Amino acid sequence: MSVDIFLQETSYIDFSSPIVRDQAKALFKSVNSELEKVRIAFEFVRDEISHSIDVHAPVVTAKASDVLKHKTGICHAKANLLAALLRSQRIPTGMCYQHLTKKEDDSEGYCVHCFNAVHVGHRWIKLDARGNNDRVSVAFSLHDPAIAFINRPQYNEFFWPGIFANPHRASMNALEAAKNMEELLKALPDHMLEDPDILEVEAEDVRPRSWFW
Repeated sequence: MSVDIFLQETSYIDFSSPIVRDQAKALFKSVNSELEKVRIAFEFVRDEISHSIDVHAPVVTAKASDVLKHKTGICHAKANLLAALLRSQRIPTGMCYQHLTKKEDDSEGYCVHCFNAVHVGHRWIKLDARGNNDRVSVAFSLHDPAIAFINRPQYNEFFWPGIFANPHRASMNALEAAKNMEELLKALPDHMLEDPDILEVEAEDVRPRSWFW
């Protein structure tokens, strides 16, 4: 299985941009282990880049360089940054997607949640750098998927199977079009049209469900 597609630069995973290059250089200085690079990048994006909804951010970001510039993004944007940092180190990184309610129940509909899959040590690991808060706590793990939200079948929550090399097109369109968080929340899509680049076993439900995505 070739993982080259998970190393490509895109308009959203723009790892050649100076700000991403400089951040990667600072993060990975004197670090040779791929596994340690993955842990460092994951914890940086999780902890140092705020989730825009948690902090009521005044800006909407999408591509990795803008996420880094403004130090904020929703899950899709933060996943773009983690992918950019790791692809800059030639570590294959993709996206996984999850169908979640917007609130604790389905009264306000659904959204597509995004997290990363990283190929390290000859296997894929799942990492959700969404960011911790009083309802979400995700730690780096090689053994269990580091996933923020457990699916609740009674609310039709599920993982889309497989790993995707590119960001979710409809979510990127929503991020690009929104002028603020209020507009974005109304416009976020709840569906996937793309096919995965790798059909891989779905991430396991390993953590209690905690709102908010």
